[in-house]
Amino acid sequence: MFKKVAFIGAGSMAEAIITGVIGKGFLQPKQIYVTNKENQERLSRLRDVYNVVTSSDKKEVVKNADIVILSMKPKDVKEGIESVKNEIKENQLVVSVLAGISTDFITAELGKNVPVIRAMPNTSATIGFSATAIAAGEYAYPQHVEAAKQLFTNIGTTTVVDEDDLHAVTGISGSGPAYIYYLVEAMETAAKQAGLQEKVSKELIVQTLVGAAEMLKTTNERPEDLRKKITSPGGTTQAGLETLQKYNYQEALIECVKSATERSQELGRPYQRNPSL
Repeated sequence: MFKKVAFIGAGSMAEAIITGVIGKGFLQPKQIYVTNKENQERLSRLRDVYNVVTSSDKKEVVKNADIVILSMKPKDVKEGIESVKNEIKENQLVVSVLAGISTDFITAELGKNVPVIRAMPNTSATIGFSATAIAAGEYAYPQHVEAAKQLFTNIGTTTVVDEDDLHAVTGISGSGPAYIYYLVEAMETAAKQAGLQEKVSKELIVQTLVGAAEMLKTTNERPEDLRKKITSPGGTTQAGLETLQKYNYQEALIECVKSATERSQELGRPYQRNPSL
């Protein structure tokens, strides 16, 4: 069990993780320390809502922490690391949830052989349903990977991947909830146009998504086969799917994931040892 977890950065992802680990009882609020660049209002809110320890003294926040979580905006990573690197020791674990920032870059900025784990959770961590992928840096050993898994398993599922795969993970599961919410927005609009009450349509749409996800999870059947089982020739489902095909629905989603993946690569390029790669 961790005695102290420090967050450098207090944005939405930090809050999602904090909400998840406190909600699961994995950490007590007094074990969580949070700091950020300069937004005192944000720190005050986190302290008031979650009763965590907040401070502008970054060095004090990371001192003696078992895990230091880098959760600032990627553009602030150099400044953020610079502000705490003298306090971070090689017996601490640094976990980064920054899109595109390599573990090699973080290690180089720290200037010491600190174990670094890169993680890509999503905001479903808030309710304990994140799909998190983690990758180990050069000095992160199996015990460090296990420690990171222990943390993130409390907010959902955790999968260990090669670091090169994290760009694709960002495009799939990191950004994925937004794609689903975008789909739901469209379904709600269609339901409203069809005359359904908002409360009724929301209940039906949400349960439809939950049911489809559970079918994929529990039946072990391919999505293609599940789709075919409810698509009768000449029926309503086929009519709807033909319209999606007309508008290149699947192609659009594929390009959507590719764009997010490429953006992750672009964001990370300046933070590689060899930016030309």
